[in-house]
Amino acid sequence: MNADASTKRPGGRSARVRTAVHSAAVALVAERGADQVTLPAVAQRAGVNSSTLYRRWGTLAALLADVAKHRGDADAPPLVGDLRTDLENQAIWTLAELSRPGGVAFFRAEVAPDIDERRDGLRECLRRVSERFRPVLDTARERGDAPPPPSLEQVLDRIVAPIYFRVVFSIPGTDEAYVRELVAGVVEEEGPSV
Repeated sequence: MNADASTKRPGGRSARVRTAVHSAAVALVAERGADQVTLPAVAQRAGVNSSTLYRRWGTLAALLADVAKHRGDADAPPLVGDLRTDLENQAIWTLAELSRPGGVAFFRAEVAPDIDERRDGLRECLRRVSERFRPVLDTARERGDAPPPPSLEQVLDRIVAPIYFRVVFSIPGTDEAYVRELVAGVVEEEGPSV
């Protein structure tokens, strides 16, 4: 095999297998719940040999963590140019992603200490969630919004963290109205951001 062929490999069969396996895992978790899914079931649905999954991921938890890590934010709502609306849209989308069938299972797998001893999954999850909100705040600052927009840390502490907490622990009333209240509490706060 020449060097050119090896550099093209990630876009070939390997990428197709990963896509098929990820799709199968998402579908099965949505249908059955994460506790009822096995690597052989995912392999069968994806049309690949079980040994491929054991060799590449080892466990279902590792596979679910990989799915969570590679789930794109491509369908995230676009910015409309209003701080409150943009924060609400991103927060509601975050709630929807976490609340969909299997959402919590993928999150738990991604941040599980037995999967990720160095805690890279936890940091990656935080980075990915932060990147949903950072453009909203940066754009508001560039527009010169008054009062200044909140800091990213305030958004994570007072909007994102409560959403994750309430969804993970299945607290009733965690819906769009609740999310809008969280955003209002941050946006309507007087004074400069930290």
